[in-house]
Amino acid sequence: MKTRVVLCGAVSPYGVRHQRRSGRVRMRGRDEGKRLGAADLGGDLGERATLVQFSSAFCAPCRATRRVLGEVAGLVPGVAHVEIDAESRLDLVRELGILRTPTVLVLDAAGRVVRRAAGQPRKADVIAALGKAV
Repeated sequence: MKTRVVLCGAVSPYGVRHQRRSGRVRMRGRDEGKRLGAADLGGDLGERATLVQFSSAFCAPCRATRRVLGEVAGLVPGVAHVEIDAESRLDLVRELGILRTPTVLVLDAAGRVVRRAAGQPRKADVIAALGKAV
């Protein structure tokens, strides 16, 4: 009798790609030239940069992302953190092509989208992305 071994957690090619890209801060070509103002965000832009987080009520990674972005905004002078409930701002979600929560946009002082991260970003990646915005 042959024994088959089935590995739990075996990952498909899509899953591997998804894990590698999750939380990675990058620039998308479609973000080029997008600009957000205080009216869009429901809060003031930071003097030097703004971290915009799209989240939903039952998203566990959103809570961790909120903590990381709050810490970074506290460390770097002139940086603001704005959190937007994706469910209540579907117009903005569609306009910006937000596909999952958390999604973080890094805006420069003028409100232009400089970087984007889908998934929970690491603190070091957020700080590096701010270097591109400032």
